[in-house]
Amino acid sequence: MKFDIISIFPEFFLSPLSCGILRIAQERSIIEINITNPRDFTQDGTVDDYQFGGGAGMVMKPEPLTSAISHVMTKKSCLINLTPKGQRLNQSILVELAKNEHIIMICGRYKGIDERVNYIFKPLEISVGDYVLSGGEIAALTVIESITRLLPGALGNRDSADSDSFHDNLLESPLYTRPHTYKKLRVPQILRNGNHNLIAQWRRRNSLEKTLTQRPDLLPLGTYSKRDFEILLGVLDEKNS
Repeated sequence: MKFDIISIFPEFFLSPLSCGILRIAQERSIIEINITNPRDFTQDGTVDDYQFGGGAGMVMKPEPLTSAISHVMTKKSCLINLTPKGQRLNQSILVELAKNEHIIMICGRYKGIDERVNYIFKPLEISVGDYVLSGGEIAALTVIESITRLLPGALGNRDSADSDSFHDNLLESPLYTRPHTYKKLRVPQILRNGNHNLIAQWRRRNSLEKTLTQRPDLLPLGTYSKRDFEILLGVLDEKNS
């Protein structure tokens, strides 16, 4: 998987890309990450200008962005504009994005980018949440790490990604490690009995219960067994009793 980032702050990425899973994935040649600065496609380094029609805040000019995108774009590229106006990112979108060979991400700054860039390239517009950041750099890192976790060989244990929250449109069940007792709080005995079938059932029940309690909006997106529905109904009965 190759990532190209279009950003006027390439130095922003130095530390995040040099540690953890992103460092390891690059060392294993699972991913390749390049950064292109739109300032390099200008004569004086200017990448922004005032808005037509007035208003506070500057807008990123179309010429430097268009040149930077064209410089790295191929017929197989998936272009993403990271913007709060885009569709909200979720695990299903990430799974689809992970099928691409090459992803380019536009990191807007100031008030955003000139709309003609969207008109020319028709990028996929993605938001990482219903809030506003100062630029797309943090969002780009979010997308890169989330996709990298899904790529073969990126994690030491592939099952780790398969059990993450949102993988099956459910929140992950509670996690525990040693010691067995901490401040008089004990690890549930079922997780220590070695019966993997019972442990799987416990985790599924807790995952369903946590999702129903904390993120019920996720439930309509999943596929469930008869046993799952029985668990959900049981949880609802307990809450209403």
